[in-house]
Amino acid sequence: MITHVESDTELIKGLVAGERGAFETLYQRHNTSMVRVASAILRNHASGEEVAHETWIAVLRNISSFEGRSSLAGWIFTILSNRAKTRVKRDGRSVALDMSEQGNDADDAFDVRGNWKNLPELWDEITPERVVAGRQIMDHVVQAIEDLPPAQRAVLVLRGQQELEAQEVCEILEITEGNMRILLHRARRAVRDAIDVVVT
Repeated sequence: MITHVESDTELIKGLVAGERGAFETLYQRHNTSMVRVASAILRNHASGEEVAHETWIAVLRNISSFEGRSSLAGWIFTILSNRAKTRVKRDGRSVALDMSEQGNDADDAFDVRGNWKNLPELWDEITPERVVAGRQIMDHVVQAIEDLPPAQRAVLVLRGQQELEAQEVCEILEITEGNMRILLHRARRAVRDAIDVVVT
C-alpha cells in the first residue's frame, strides 16, 4: 500500500497495479478541486459531484493508456472538463465560460508571478487573536471562491490550487492565455477583497 507518493510516476504505477493507496492519495489531492471545476462548468454542485465521480471511473479504467504528454493532474482535469462539457451539451445548457465577465480592472495588486504586492493587513502580523479568527476567515475565503463567476473559479482552482501550468489550464478550459491571466487576476482580487472585508 502506498502511504506517501513522491511523484506522478509512482502514482501511475500504483494505480496500474490496482493499489488502493495510490487511488486514495490521488483522490485526496484532486477531488475537491475537481468538484469545484465541474460545478463551475455545469453551474450546479450536484451535477459537478456526479461528473467528478464519472471522471474517477474513467481515470481508473484508462490509467494504463496515460502517455505522459501532460501532467497527471492535467490529464485528469482534461477528462473532467470533457465530461462536464458533454453533460452540458446533453442537458442542453450552454457550456461557454463567459470571458466578458464584469470584474475588477487590473490594479497592480499582484506581481508578474501572481504574488501579492502588498499583503492584506492580517498577514503582516500574526497575533493569538488573529490565529483564533483564522478558521472563520478561511471559511469566508472558501465561500468567496464558491461565489466567484464560473470561469474565474475554474481558473483559480486549476492554476492557483492545483498549480497546473498556464498552457494546461488554457487547453482544459479552451481559453487563451490572455483570458486566463485576466480571469485569474479577477479571481484573486475578489478573494483578496473578501479577506479585506473580514479583516477590516
